[in-house]
Amino acid sequence: MQDESTNRYLYLVVFFSGLSTLAVELSASRLLGAIFGTSNLVWANIIGLMLLYLTVGYFIGGRLADRHPHQKALYTILLWAAFLSALIPLFSRPILYAAAEAFASFEAALTLGSFASVLLLFAIPVTLMGMTSPFAIRIATTNVENSGRIAGQIYAISTVGSLLGTFLPTLVLFDAVGTAFTFLIVAGVLFTVTWIGYWRVAGFNKALRFLWMPLVIIILAALTLSGPIRPAPSGQDILFEAESSYNYIQVTEDEADYRYLYLNEGQGIHSQWHPTQILYGRTWDYFLVAPYFSANFQPEDMHSMLVVGLATGTIARQHAAVYGDDLKIDGVEIDPEIIEAGAQYFDMNSEAIPGLTAYAQDGRYMLNQLEGPYDVIGVDAYRPPYIPWHLTTIEYFQEIYDKLTDDGVLVINVGRTNTDRRLVDALSNTLSYVFADIHAMDVPGSFNTILVATRQPTESITLIENAQRMDATAYPLLSQALEMASQTLVPLTPSDMVFTDDKAPVEGLVDSIVLNFLLGGEIEDLR
Repeated sequence: MQDESTNRYLYLVVFFSGLSTLAVELSASRLLGAIFGTSNLVWANIIGLMLLYLTVGYFIGGRLADRHPHQKALYTILLWAAFLSALIPLFSRPILYAAAEAFASFEAALTLGSFASVLLLFAIPVTLMGMTSPFAIRIATTNVENSGRIAGQIYAISTVGSLLGTFLPTLVLFDAVGTAFTFLIVAGVLFTVTWIGYWRVAGFNKALRFLWMPLVIIILAALTLSGPIRPAPSGQDILFEAESSYNYIQVTEDEADYRYLYLNEGQGIHSQWHPTQILYGRTWDYFLVAPYFSANFQPEDMHSMLVVGLATGTIARQHAAVYGDDLKIDGVEIDPEIIEAGAQYFDMNSEAIPGLTAYAQDGRYMLNQLEGPYDVIGVDAYRPPYIPWHLTTIEYFQEIYDKLTDDGVLVINVGRTNTDRRLVDALSNTLSYVFADIHAMDVPGSFNTILVATRQPTESITLIENAQRMDATAYPLLSQALEMASQTLVPLTPSDMVFTDDKAPVEGLVDSIVLNFLLGGEIEDLR
């Protein structure tokens, strides 16, 4: 018979094991997300393999518990689980660093190999933590009459721990200390609680044998957790690096004083800034021309706009430069730390862009909180190569339509490859259910198409005509953007795919496009 206080401590260990299991799983998504993104495909691999590891742990744990039904065996297992969990961010860092360079060079085999290697690092520690519940049930059960109650208590305690392990990293630790130290803190807490339990049942002298583990972690952390999480692109220096609740954020600068905002896997420039230059020949420039598919629209008719996917304010800065300080700009960016980086490194402040109001909120939710109406609503909410599915549906576009002026337009950035335009075609078809006309412009040297949807009937030729008669002296930036955009008009291809709130298989479509790209030899075209 075990004394009651020993069993109570066993329940405490079960609680922290449940906490650690979920915290490690969520931290895995953050660890991999900095390089590979957080698409459904990434999440499916993480969750699926974690469940596989736990299943193996349940099976092995039950068999071992029958052979060694005592707390000393369980605590030994969890001490190793805590140690190996702490090793994950330390061992994965050089692998992920190499993966980032491979991803940037489109080396698919090395990128996928790195992804698989990091996930394999979780196999042993998660399997060991999976042994906890069957072990604890076997230890705590003294007779068959109370076995159901004991099992229910242990699963309940473990689940409560898992709940805390779900919220603690997401709401507190990721912001406060970052992903690597979240691993170390969670593993350190599990180690400490388990080591005390081992001391209680085996004695202090035997417990001392495990103190080499935290010493090894401290030494390895000092050696590996220095330098950037992801290397800066060639020729650029890192000015700022942070992990927020939503993103890994990196701000860089090159020798020509251009600044760039990279997020997560770093495969897209989300904002650009230069002390004197406004236009960059990239996707943001095309947002300036959106209202000029209307024959009657003049620069003085531009009074208000909404940007969904503000990032650090490139689009807002360009519009303020063209239309002046009186232009009202509402910008929605889900990540407040990106807004802070914009103010610090990209002049996204009331002095440089007086008409801008930035909202840290989800784009669709905030759209329905704002009154409008807007002359232009721009959507640039990419997490390359994905676009949030709830920003692609008929219902969302209807909500945008209702917030536009009578002559208002929607402009949206859409991804493609040189030979696969299925996402562009699907979105243009979806837009056609709400808007009168849709127009497309391919951004040169990129995998981006800009779609413009107008409330009133319009023709693409009107953009060319407006470009020809725009007063270049009064509006030099606008004239330059119109001239550039008018040369990139492309016809739309029919599609039978339509996205709704009930069914919007955006990520599956993008996954297929990316796979075709990697297997189809378009890499050389990009280079």
